[in-house]
Amino acid sequence: MKKELSLLIMIEVKQGQRQKQIDAYNQLLPLVSKEEGCLQYELKAVTGNENQFVLVEKWASQEALTLHDNMPYMIEADKVSPTFRARPATVIELQDIKI
Repeated sequence: MKKELSLLIMIEVKQGQRQKQIDAYNQLLPLVSKEEGCLQYELKAVTGNENQFVLVEKWASQEALTLHDNMPYMIEADKVSPTFRARPATVIELQDIKI
């Protein structure tokens, strides 16, 4: 059985570079949302800090996420993002809690 994956990606941009992150997301969104296995791909701004964002991702399986990470447009985005990000993104993988 394939296990869904939920990720929170914590992003901080350099001062004055907020719009570049938003533009990068808007460019990727139509491509990523069409990927097989993409269940959620949403950029959220952090209230009270204009330089911080959280990218919420949900994937149908590890295989789908691996394919996503290796898409040419994602590889290119990873090359460009250091020009406007303050530091590398922090990726947090979430687990469901069984009750």
